Amino acid sequence: KLSQRVFVMESTAVQTKATSNYGNGTPWMFTGRAFYQIHLVKADVARQCIPKGLNLVQAFGYTLGGMYLAHYEDSPAGKFDELVVIAGTVWNWPTSCAWAARVLVNSKEACDHGRKEVGLPSHFASFSRVSIVDKQQQEQHLFSKLWSRKKSQAGEYSKPKGKLEIEVSESNGLEIKASMESNMDHRWMGPMMRFPLPSFSGCTEFQPQLLKYSCSMDC
Repeated sequence: KLSQRVFVMESTAVQTKATSNYGNGTPWMFTGRAFYQIHLVKADVARQCIPKGLNLVQAFGYTLGGMYLAHYEDSPAGKFDELVVIAGTVWNWPTSCAWAARVLVNSKEACDHGRKEVGLPSHFASFSRVSIVDKQQQEQHLFSKLWSRKKSQAGEYSKPKGKLEIEVSESNGLEIKASMESNMDHRWMGPMMRFPLPSFSGCTEFQPQLLKYSCSMDC
């Protein structure tokens, strides 16, 4: 049983809402919230997850990997959660892309589509969420409500900060835990940006060739 705690930072990856399904063809549109963590991975470890023939981008014995965690409110497969484990960065002319070593989703439709159509190493898993509030902050919050009733009624007191733990489990016993701040406010973070995200996949049983495509992301 593998257990790993990952601290991730928020990236509001939001795309145009759509109510179509995979059968309607591309472009496939996803709307939701995403968290993305990047970190260094030892090159010799990453190579075990990279297909032969692909060049690993590395420096001083390390490559750039990470994890991508998303909750989609609307997609061709409806609502579902996704966790992508990124082994490292690979190069294939004319660009380099992150390589997904494992993709976990709690939608069988999304899992089958990822395997057969997109050439992703998709697996079905269960996602569970637990909200954890710091005891000291919770007591301060109650004190604020009792002694600042006017501010409380006006909604001026701040809610206690807490963490949201997400546990992803597979039937084979693999377990990954992600912990993040759950009191994310909705302050204006800047203008909307759109940028292309080139991607590689394939080299699998269902898609033996290397697939190249681009994801357009609004955030």
